[in-house]
Amino acid sequence: MFDPDIAPSGTLLGLLQRGRGDGTLHALAAPRAEALAALHHCVLRDPRRDWQVENRSLYYARLCLDLRADLGEIEQHLFHPDDLLDTAEERTGLALSVLGHLASYGRDDALLLLRRYAATGANWAWALDELALRDDDTALRALGPAVLARFPCTPDGDAELAAAARGAYEPRPWRLWADDPVHGTRVRAAQERTAFDRWQRQLRPSGPRPGWSVHDVLQWAQEEHDARRSDAAARCLTAVAGPEDRPELLAAAASGPDAARAAALRHLAETGDPDVLDLIEAAATGPAPDLVTQAALTAFERMRSITALDRARLWAQRPDALGDAAAAMLACRGGQYDSGLVLAALRRTVRGEGPDARTLWALVEGAGRLAIGCAAPVLRHIYRETASSHLRGVAAHALAATDPSFAAGFAVECLWDCEESTRELAARHAATADSRVVDQLRRLAADPVEEAEVQTAVRSRFAPDA
Repeated sequence: MFDPDIAPSGTLLGLLQRGRGDGTLHALAAPRAEALAALHHCVLRDPRRDWQVENRSLYYARLCLDLRADLGEIEQHLFHPDDLLDTAEERTGLALSVLGHLASYGRDDALLLLRRYAATGANWAWALDELALRDDDTALRALGPAVLARFPCTPDGDAELAAAARGAYEPRPWRLWADDPVHGTRVRAAQERTAFDRWQRQLRPSGPRPGWSVHDVLQWAQEEHDARRSDAAARCLTAVAGPEDRPELLAAAASGPDAARAAALRHLAETGDPDVLDLIEAAATGPAPDLVTQAALTAFERMRSITALDRARLWAQRPDALGDAAAAMLACRGGQYDSGLVLAALRRTVRGEGPDARTLWALVEGAGRLAIGCAAPVLRHIYRETASSHLRGVAAHALAATDPSFAAGFAVECLWDCEESTRELAARHAATADSRVVDQLRRLAADPVEEAEVQTAVRSRFAPDA
């Protein structure tokens, strides 16, 4: 994850970086050279804050088709000398995904670029996964020698080959290469090694074993200062802890070593111990390491009891992380009478931290769940300004429940949004009085690359009994 440079939301570049539907509409109305420059800027400099969650590739691929863009700039980016120095997936992943979608639309030049990059580029595995979904068997078999040549015939090279085969999202090319008369023996050996390594890990576990006590689990958690280890230890405590172990767990949660304290806090929260809320407050507000503080907040957010909700109502007005967690709990599980606290937290967060604050997801969703009509102006601001297309989609769902003007307003541009769930929402709500809506609904229904959920929502609008 990284923090890209996002242009203001009122500019063409800012709209395209955010993946908003208005970005496409403005690009099609702008001079073609200006629109292409903004599009290439987005494709070559991934604007997403979290590229593993947010979608942009289909959005940019469709705009490439609408603008009849050639692929020269993408080609220069992929085969630039920087590709040998910066091998991070983020540098080329978005461009490769755009090429994959263009190949699905029948752009042979995109297919050829993907084949060439899979044979010579640093991020070859991503390109190969794109090809595995779209290319024919003959072309995939022809890539085998170039890909396998990346791994020398040495013990280290064979180990890297096995790891590559194991980590592939799409196994189709590897299955084809396993049947190759020249290279098949080596590929099959790599696949067998992958299975053998997995079997060895199962036979030689390094974690808790039957017979371990609470003390053993807490000591094991402390061996590695890692949140994942403390989470695993908390799950193990569920299996080994009994009523007689409560004093030891309370002591660990109050003043134990960091990882052991985090594991004990989570276990006590999951079992609903009557003293855990006081321990959580002490860990979240006192001078504790980040591992303990985050464990306390996470443990509280996962609680489902009435007692936890009552405590959240007391904490929700606090101007700190514990107050944020309490407000998020009320947004997710509170009742209608908690609307005021949720709305106050939503406004406070936007004023203090802006439209991309981490805690906004739960608060925005809660505003929609509780149908807080007074929240609509804040939700509209978040929708326009956030750089996260995921959060914008959550805001759109909340607006659908709180803003009477949503169907004739934001729902129209959402038909062109980069997120599948946002387009699906728009397909169900957008008012058809706007002629653009009917045309776009028909286009989405006929688009061979559109997601099935979106097309189902579109067809429900055209059904005779709709």
